[in-house]
Amino acid sequence: MTAVASEPELDLGLDEGPSLDEVLWQAWLALELPEGYHAEIVEGLIEVSPTGRLSHGQASGRLRRALDAYLSGSGRCAHNDINVLHGQKIFIPDLFVGPEDLDDIASPEGMGVEAVRVELVAEVVSPGRDARERGLERKRRAYARAGIPVYVVIDDFDGVGHVTVLTKPVPTKAIYEASVRVPYGTEVTIAEGPAKGFVIGVSITGKPREV
Repeated sequence: MTAVASEPELDLGLDEGPSLDEVLWQAWLALELPEGYHAEIVEGLIEVSPTGRLSHGQASGRLRRALDAYLSGSGRCAHNDINVLHGQKIFIPDLFVGPEDLDDIASPEGMGVEAVRVELVAEVVSPGRDARERGLERKRRAYARAGIPVYVVIDDFDGVGHVTVLTKPVPTKAIYEASVRVPYGTEVTIAEGPAKGFVIGVSITGKPREV
């Protein structure tokens, strides 16, 4: 659900007050959401989303536990339910990989962590056109702009189910130059970063969906 939307601003060379980023930031700070909802600022929108359904939580939980086991002893682990900030943009990925002690990458005023210091983000795509566009398009561009090195997408609703691993972000173009996409039932390996060598397979995604 989109809570606030705005058309791109026109630069008329006039001082017309605060920028769109500042307006959205102040609106985000003032939000009081019911339990079970969270809000992000993505591409000029404040996007309000509910807690995920059972399959969503199961997939993200399995991924987090597997990553924690894989990263054990490395000084890094998987985190969730924490704001990731890129300037005045706010993301709340299903999980991200960073230092065990997040004080080292904390954002000013303790609002969350700095996106530039996050080493991997993962999203489990929710059903519905808007939710899919958010995970597959808007957040893909936003994470690339933030320079996050690895973006993992688990998509239950793409045919039999697919996993995509995106790497080599180009912030100025808002793209990832490298992408590997495989159907459920085929393993995919993260090729770089602290989770290099980590394999995503059916133990995390579950079996291919029937279509």
